[in-house]
Amino acid sequence: METQAAFTAVIQQIDQANQQDPNTELHQGRDVPRELLYSQRMTARLATFAPEASDLVRIAVHAQHIQRWKIPRQDYPLGRAGYKRWRTDLARFHAATTGDIMAAAGYDTDAIEQVKTLLQKKQLKRNAQVQLLEDVVCLVFLEHYLADFAKKHSPEKLVDIIKKTWHKMSERGHQAALQLPLSAHLSALIDKALA
Repeated sequence: METQAAFTAVIQQIDQANQQDPNTELHQGRDVPRELLYSQRMTARLATFAPEASDLVRIAVHAQHIQRWKIPRQDYPLGRAGYKRWRTDLARFHAATTGDIMAAAGYDTDAIEQVKTLLQKKQLKRNAQVQLLEDVVCLVFLEHYLADFAKKHSPEKLVDIIKKTWHKMSERGHQAALQLPLSAHLSALIDKALA
């Protein structure tokens, strides 16, 4: 299978998998499967942030939350240790699921392992492609999901979340984040976190 055909097949399979998400989000007047919308937002952000990204990065970005609903947070203990275990298990699940899709589309083992490395965020801050994925994750969070967090958490907790998010990003990511179209309230929280 040609590389472009294989890439297209993988993206379509990721979309089909995420189309099954029983959780929906209201977007532009209609209910959309939550993880399908997330993958679309991730891909759109990558296209503006790093249009030169390789197909393997594009696959990882699109698959970042593939079928995330299958491993719910409530199945893990409360607290930081439970949260970390959940995130680790999710990353492995996303990597394995995406690897299976890529193998079925004809990708070789090396390409599959590269995408798995990306999805498991191995060597963050040392691997430019992993850092690129993390920057996109953080930008999408800040632009599309921080407002919901703001409704559920205290300003102090939000400042802490923003600090942790900022720490994961590169300088290029920081510059892009400062250009996001955020509300005055969210911009003020970011300013406070960076002070």
